[in-house]
Amino acid sequence: MDVAWVGALQAGRGDVARQNWAARSSVGDSTGELRLQALLAAGGCVATRATSGMRYALDTVSLKILHLSTRLILGGSQENTILSCEGQARRGHEVHLAFGPIYGPEGSLLDRVRRFRTSDGRKIEAYELPSLVREVNPIKDRRAADELRDLLDEVRPDIIHTHSSKAGIFGRVVAWNVNRTRERSGKETGKAAGTRESIGIVHTIHGPPFMPMQGSLPRKVKTWVVNRGYVAAERYAAKRCHVIVSVADAMTDLYLSKGIGRREQYVTVYSGMETERFLNAAPGEDRASMRRALGFTDSDVVVGTVARLAEHKGHDDVLDAIGADMLARRNLKLLWVGDGWWRAKLVERARREGFSVMEMDKQATVAGSSGQIVLTGLVPSERVPACLRAMDMLVHPSYREGLPRTVPQALLCGVAPVAYDVDGTREACIEGKTGKLVPVGDRAALRAAVLELADSPAERERLAKAGRELCRVRFAAETMVEELERVYERALRAARGRA
Repeated sequence: MDVAWVGALQAGRGDVARQNWAARSSVGDSTGELRLQALLAAGGCVATRATSGMRYALDTVSLKILHLSTRLILGGSQENTILSCEGQARRGHEVHLAFGPIYGPEGSLLDRVRRFRTSDGRKIEAYELPSLVREVNPIKDRRAADELRDLLDEVRPDIIHTHSSKAGIFGRVVAWNVNRTRERSGKETGKAAGTRESIGIVHTIHGPPFMPMQGSLPRKVKTWVVNRGYVAAERYAAKRCHVIVSVADAMTDLYLSKGIGRREQYVTVYSGMETERFLNAAPGEDRASMRRALGFTDSDVVVGTVARLAEHKGHDDVLDAIGADMLARRNLKLLWVGDGWWRAKLVERARREGFSVMEMDKQATVAGSSGQIVLTGLVPSERVPACLRAMDMLVHPSYREGLPRTVPQALLCGVAPVAYDVDGTREACIEGKTGKLVPVGDRAALRAAVLELADSPAERERLAKAGRELCRVRFAAETMVEELERVYERALRAARGRA
């Protein structure tokens, strides 16, 4: 029978509800009824099913979804994960989030998770896995596997959705082994393999773990060895996963080029964000107000970054590229939004080279008296749009990214980007259309692009306007959550043996 699937998931009450279907048929259709049962067994996520002479209406569908991330710090992949959790909870799913210990200067999103409630009072259940750490640690990794296995037995999710490299490799392998154990148990008790207990396994690639080959020969050798290890681990994990989500097409191409997974496993779902906060300024967060608050004058040209202060984010490249120009043009200023382990080195270098540095989280500022380099320190995600509006351009010279969220966020705020042409960056920063792309590590090209935009307000405005329209829908959190519904349906069908 030719079956057309239409509609999308309708949010239910979310009390771990299962399917309540009302079937209304104008003709008898045993084949259609069998396919309805197959959908139910697969944990179907489709709101309405239409067939010739037969209609099915969905009352309530809810899934148990467990997200797993290595660290819940302030970062792009973590924000993406939280927005997925919140959107899915609002749609009526029961959402759980597990993560390893949170530490360091990068901040945490845990408070946001704990504060969240749906309109009917439901929350995201949060769990810390004490032994899930970022580095490879055989003893802790074994304990973490036991902790996750216990959590899977407790929650019994329909979907496990892993994020970041360590949690992604580790989570997929543990969940796959749990599925195998349940399938063997089903066979021993006379149940069919691929029972309703099987978990749909989904992984999102937020960015590649593979580092660029840079520096001295010993450093390059070390990077080569580490990258080989990551490739082997990712290949192994890809075989234990039903669907792999890429935040940019470039991620799919990169992973397939390294022999990781099969093309049919991949689907691109662009990283979502709360676009309204970027499109429309809250009171006191407009460009003029923020520039005054940060000590910038109307004549200053503010070149900004929004990123962790980490070596691979390229803050040093900015100083290499335009440092001499900044000393010659005192109205050319840097705004660094964020914090991280590289901060002390950056501040020490900047002061050694003759720049005045204002650390906003350590010093008071007076309007019109900022340093030539302004560091905000750690900024809550809800304050990022305000900081972006203070900029004349965003510069993002990162050496590795999935799709850098700060680029579409800047465009949504009306700020044109200059970025290294790495991974998925070009899918938001389109050369000559929505921004300026330069080759990775090319400081001369970076300088030329920054100075070109610094001297051309009209060009900055043109690029930002085009980018704003592109990003308004493509990067909306609602779009991302909607597309993940289809990803989960596909994963459940694969996990539970349905066509």
